[in-house]
Amino acid sequence: MSTSTSWNRDAVERRALVFLRPATIAFLLLICLFPFYYMLLLSFRPLDAVLRDPGALWPSNGEIDLGTYGDVLRSTDDGGQGFLTFIKNSFLVAIGTVVLTLMVSIPGAYAVSRLEFFGRRQIGAVFLGVYFFPAILLAIPLFVFFTRIQQRGTLTGLLVVYVAQVAAVSIYMLRNYFDTIPASLEEAAAIDGCTRVQAMRYISLPLAMPAIASNALFIFMIAWNEFLFALLFLLERRENWTVSLGLSQLAGSIEVPTTVLMAGSVILTVPIIVLFFLSERWMAGGLTTGAEKG
Repeated sequence: MSTSTSWNRDAVERRALVFLRPATIAFLLLICLFPFYYMLLLSFRPLDAVLRDPGALWPSNGEIDLGTYGDVLRSTDDGGQGFLTFIKNSFLVAIGTVVLTLMVSIPGAYAVSRLEFFGRRQIGAVFLGVYFFPAILLAIPLFVFFTRIQQRGTLTGLLVVYVAQVAAVSIYMLRNYFDTIPASLEEAAAIDGCTRVQAMRYISLPLAMPAIASNALFIFMIAWNEFLFALLFLLERRENWTVSLGLSQLAGSIEVPTTVLMAGSVILTVPIIVLFFLSERWMAGGLTTGAEKG
């Protein structure tokens, strides 16, 4: 009797999970994807159609209008919003931030993980504390400093600020991953005649590629979406605006239609989504599984 009851209960739980699992996944996907879908829908609908029926969840026949994206991307001289220039500026700053930060953080994280020196155990907390330091407190000193060296309003100055902001947390994240790579692999390479730099290049870096890829995406997202320092340094020079700064100016203007604002939001979001899917295979992790035998 108890066995039958237990079996029946187990069968009910299994059947419930078979139904609840896809239902829960579908519900979470709906919550996550619906705002982006509605934003995309508004960006393709004409403004008069949006004003007539703002709650429509599906475009009517002939409602799809790509002209909004043309208005957003065209230069201001041609009557547009100039987002094509903003995209170029954002890509230059974001990619430059990723490259320079990784050039600093990879050897820094490797040194903290592998080398012995005074304060090695506490340096991780110091790096993390630097990242937690409120950025707004640095705004005025940085504004004054870059004004004096005549770099305010330039993409180079903004790039330096971004690298300084994210390098510490990047070192902290990569250091934790280098700690998971067995040191015996490098010791074996040293026995075969590799120097420490060669062991790092041929052993540790390939195994750390999932962490480096996810770290690069994290840095890119910060630089691409950052607004405070872009506003502080670039406001007076529209030709150097980034996408986030340009979008904020659209949102703050009563003269800009909602459809144009949504098109700018799509342009801001899509590169992050594309980069995430392109780098997904590197972020899967597990490359060190089975690297060491015995």
